[in-house]
Amino acid sequence: MLILRAKDQQQLLTMSEAIDWVGVALGEFSRQRAVTPIRTSIQVTKGNGTALFMPSVVEATDSLGVKFVSVFPDNKLLGKETIYGVMLLADVMTGEPLAMLEASYLTVLRTGAVAGLATKFLSQEKAKVLTIIGTGAQARGVIKAIQAVRPIEHVHLFNRNEHKAHEFAKEIMEQSVSNGPKVQVFTTSDQAIEGAHIVVTATTASTPVFSAQSVGAGVHINAIGSFRPAMQELPTAIMTKAAKIVVEAKEAALEETGDLIIPIEQGVITNDHIHAELGEIVKGDKAGRESDAEITVFKSVGLAAMDVVIAKALYDRALQLGVGQKVSL
Repeated sequence: MLILRAKDQQQLLTMSEAIDWVGVALGEFSRQRAVTPIRTSIQVTKGNGTALFMPSVVEATDSLGVKFVSVFPDNKLLGKETIYGVMLLADVMTGEPLAMLEASYLTVLRTGAVAGLATKFLSQEKAKVLTIIGTGAQARGVIKAIQAVRPIEHVHLFNRNEHKAHEFAKEIMEQSVSNGPKVQVFTTSDQAIEGAHIVVTATTASTPVFSAQSVGAGVHINAIGSFRPAMQELPTAIMTKAAKIVVEAKEAALEETGDLIIPIEQGVITNDHIHAELGEIVKGDKAGRESDAEITVFKSVGLAAMDVVIAKALYDRALQLGVGQKVSL
């Protein structure tokens, strides 16, 4: 079995390649050619965290596996990471374990890639101003992915902890080439959204992180953070204003995300307000953005089909390049 640490994985796939693989995974899922049960979520009261177990098989890419991820927000008080995880990849012909991957980086890569894919199909083609609310680990993958599909010139940042937003701004500027985007930190989320073409929410918030009034015509929103029924990053009014609401998987989204469940329970939208699964748009079965004036929303809750396809791509590339550590169980 091959062990792939985060630093091993970082040298194996470009973000553009990851976006393409996520498109394959979601296309297979939406055409019912992948088996991906709704993830099992276990609340861990002792550590105020959540343990997630996510299996899938996507036979078109020979991808079979299960990802375990823990999300413990209080870890930051202990000087530890908020998210930990591992991915177990197996052979689709024999069931033999092939690889174990550190899954925190895999999750960042996959989450960034799906946000990039949604941005490619749902944002204005000339979108240049990106706002990111929440500057944790997931934001790092998202900015790389969106830069891969849109000509971003300005990045607006907001975090409840302003110091962390400034740290992320510094990181972006250090990693940028000479003609990289201009980065600005704002003291309120609504100020950060003003003038934005693309908005990303990457938080674990239980209540909306901006006001609906701050969002103008033509904005595309990627909501990639909150993942429980009681969590709601997006204001209800945004869901009623949106011309298109897109998800990875309708069944999972309607069971797992408060951004949909709460407005539905309030009676302001119905299940039918979901325009499409992203895989349907990728395959051309449903329309993406149809005008520059549309407000579009992509709500991500994660989907194991993406994880196993990305993991298999990482594994295959690692074998080609001789990366990783081989162990016997």
